[in-house]
Amino acid sequence: MAAITPAKPAHAVQATAGRRPVDYVWALARIALGWTFLWAFVDKTFGLGFATPAEKAWLAGGSPTTGFLKGTEENALGGLFTALAGQAWVDWMFMAGLLGVGAALVLGVGLRAAAVAGGLMLLLMWAAELPLTTNPFMDDHIVYTIVLAGLAMAGAGTTLGLGNLPIIRRHAFLR
Repeated sequence: MAAITPAKPAHAVQATAGRRPVDYVWALARIALGWTFLWAFVDKTFGLGFATPAEKAWLAGGSPTTGFLKGTEENALGGLFTALAGQAWVDWMFMAGLLGVGAALVLGVGLRAAAVAGGLMLLLMWAAELPLTTNPFMDDHIVYTIVLAGLAMAGAGTTLGLGNLPIIRRHAFLR
């Protein structure tokens, strides 16, 4: 009778096996979502005129959270989120989250931490918009949160990312 050998963890298999097409799809999704977070950080910091005009840039003294959070005033949880708008600690936490999650995703390291932090940020933004006007429950914040979880669970940092570096493979908290 043949012995049953336990399956290798996904990250061990990916480090030694050839890449599958789905690995590249996850990698491209990771980089694209990472760029979405990084771009929000850059535009809010410098006010490049896309979502943030120059006069409202963080470096020009603007608050990266005020516009969105003040706009939630009449929503179900608007009082809570409106009270947070423009507070320095909220601005710093939000911007650090955008930069950290974006960099982790683009580089392919720290995906587990990025999935948790990014998912929390996205769920808070979703909650600030309740009740939704175009769909009773689902919106892009929920979809991105699901994708973040999938990226972390799929070990998406090992393809087109730094997830195969020996230090990353040795330390689970860096994956």
